[in-house]
Amino acid sequence: MNKVKIFFMLAATFALASCGGGDKSNSNTSAPADTAAKSAASAQVQTILFFGDSLTAGYGLDDPADAFPGVIAKKIDSLKLPYKVINAGVSGETSAGGNGRINWTLKQKVDIFILELGANDGLRGISPTETTKNLQSIIDKVRAKYPAAKLVMLGMQVPPNMGADYVDKFKAVFPTLATKNKMALVPFLLQGVGGHPDLNQGDGIHPTEKGAKIVAGNVWEVLKGELDND
Repeated sequence: MNKVKIFFMLAATFALASCGGGDKSNSNTSAPADTAAKSAASAQVQTILFFGDSLTAGYGLDDPADAFPGVIAKKIDSLKLPYKVINAGVSGETSAGGNGRINWTLKQKVDIFILELGANDGLRGISPTETTKNLQSIIDKVRAKYPAAKLVMLGMQVPPNMGADYVDKFKAVFPTLATKNKMALVPFLLQGVGGHPDLNQGDGIHPTEKGAKIVAGNVWEVLKGELDND
């Protein structure tokens, strides 16, 4: 599948006060102050990075901005919170693939890192031990680069036809890693959407626009507790 990287940047608007009848020298001296104010405000904007697969990328949607990270970006924008959202989702990505590209992704400073990988591992029957190893490596690289960043794990599950033993071991990967690494946890990303034909596209895997809004709600319930709202 084509790789999709969608960036949702929350724009900050700065109002410049105008003084009627001011002379030219006054106008010039105000410029450095305006620039400094803009720089200070920009520095306060924090970055939320969603790192995942096609669920994050918005595979199959008419507008990738309708994927759950985009819905959350609009929510943040409406609340006028000082955050920008970056969608680093790649369709078809496995935990191994994510581990291979994480260093490049971390060239962008990250304040909140949201990890959504593993679904493709599960559908391919990859050992949960291997998935755990790859996800832990991603977490370690994020922590090494940005030790102050907050981390959020998005839990996944696989269909029961994968076998009870595999289903249980796979499901346990996410809460186990979240506890070990002191990460906030969304227990199951697709809660309320998985298994509902009316909320999924024809493949039965990827949410529709309506489904993506529910997924965004699942994430928001946890993410909002990680935001600095002061």
